[in-house]
Amino acid sequence: MVEKELIKVSGLNLPISPKHAIELCTFIRGKNLTKIKNVLNLVINEKEAIQLRRFKHKRGHKKGKKGPGFYPKKASKYFLELLNTLEGNAKNQGIDITNLVIEKAMANRASISWHYGRHRGRRTKRSHVELYAYQKILEKALPGTFRKSFTKNEKSPEKNNEENLQRKDEKKEKQETKQKIDNKTKEKIKK
Repeated sequence: MVEKELIKVSGLNLPISPKHAIELCTFIRGKNLTKIKNVLNLVINEKEAIQLRRFKHKRGHKKGKKGPGFYPKKASKYFLELLNTLEGNAKNQGIDITNLVIEKAMANRASISWHYGRHRGRRTKRSHVELYAYQKILEKALPGTFRKSFTKNEKSPEKNNEENLQRKDEKKEKQETKQKIDNKTKEKIKK
């Protein structure tokens, strides 16, 4: 198994709600970096909502077939900064940016501090965010050849043909043995 070269970026004590950070991490995970950046820009402008997966109790539904959603503007800005630094880290390591995919996105609750001044009775919401990305390698087919990738359940046509021939042979053998047994029983009955 080939190990992937992971690029890491982490943001510590970001002034984001941990719930918003967790929802954004679940939204980002497994997606292409450039697509994520475009969507987050749309979220900041309230053009597209992020679907809530975990913290969705009594939240309003948004346009489209998204179900409960929201526009985390402040968290999106911080996530855009993290994604830009992740992109910079990839450039420094000499990795192509176009095929970067987020493999792991984690958000944890940070240490609790208190607001100062006349808001001194309130706690701040802070969270730690870590993002890991890798370069997805696309397999290119040779010119003039057709290569189809098959899922686990599907098999290549060559294997299907071989299996079909084997099954037909097995069926013929079973039918022949049944006929032999039937003939023997008929002969025994006649005697």
